[in-house]
Amino acid sequence: MRLPQLRQRLRDLGAAPCHEGRVLRAWVQVRSLDNRHRRAEDFLPLAMRNALPDLFGELNALARVHSEHAGNDGSARLLVALADGQTVETVLLPRDGVCVSTQVGCAVGCVFCMTGRSGLLRQLTSAEIVAQVVLARSRRPVKKVVFMGMGEPAHNLDNVLEAIELLGVEGGIGHKNLVFSTVGDRRVFERLPQSVVKPALALSLHTTDHALRRRLLPRAPDITPDELVELGETYARRTGYPIQYQWTLLEGINDSEAELDGIVRLLAGRYAVMNLIPYNSVEGVEGFDFRRPSWARAAEMARSLHQRGVLTKLRHSAGQDVEGGCGQLRARALQESGR
Repeated sequence: MRLPQLRQRLRDLGAAPCHEGRVLRAWVQVRSLDNRHRRAEDFLPLAMRNALPDLFGELNALARVHSEHAGNDGSARLLVALADGQTVETVLLPRDGVCVSTQVGCAVGCVFCMTGRSGLLRQLTSAEIVAQVVLARSRRPVKKVVFMGMGEPAHNLDNVLEAIELLGVEGGIGHKNLVFSTVGDRRVFERLPQSVVKPALALSLHTTDHALRRRLLPRAPDITPDELVELGETYARRTGYPIQYQWTLLEGINDSEAELDGIVRLLAGRYAVMNLIPYNSVEGVEGFDFRRPSWARAAEMARSLHQRGVLTKLRHSAGQDVEGGCGQLRARALQESGR
């Protein structure tokens, strides 16, 4: 189910725009259709009221918890079962955030990421993306949504933008608290400025060396780090939100002094934040022999960048003690089931 289809079904049941908005707000904000001013039975058309129990049942079946794994940092990783039996990962983040998936699998094939190992299996619909937020809100408050889970949002752009619009309008989430994460795709920089809801942008940079980036992200669009930063800066100035640059720290690969010089060259004076994220190790899987640098080295890199004019945050990736690397939880469940 995509959100335009959901809206059309409500209209076919006699919903006026005010009825449609009320139902969508009740779903995405996990609240009653009644409010302090009017009960739903005094407001909604009869055909619509009669159909809503089945419709809400269908919406609730879009995303169900298959398993839940609490982290020591206040996060919780959810393995979420979709209606067709496929699974994706959703992470409840500390401080009222949720990280959602946009695809089953991923086509980019980042060499350090478990999700890309199986390739792209299918797209998530816009309703399935929103359903992950609804699931999270049934457990705790959600004031921020990051599209950083399984999949590349730019490869499912229509569905992701539909979800962002609903969350930013009926969902009551501040636009700068909707964070679109991408390896970089020119279509993103064309479409996002035209959207009703303009999300904040997180760009996966990982290296300032174009040849190395091609090896680390083998099927990402062929955009140089310099061009990616220029595109990001234009969007940041247009929206008033700084770009978040994501940098997965890989020992001996992208933690050198040369990379620090490259980051300063690209980002000093930019409207940007550099997020250094120590790699989440994948144990016991052939081909995943990457290691994270020591915390001392990561902290030294962050201090150096700060001193040289680049606002930098050293991130603790949520849920590292519960298979925190994206795709690991799903892969483990498939392995245990023999699939």
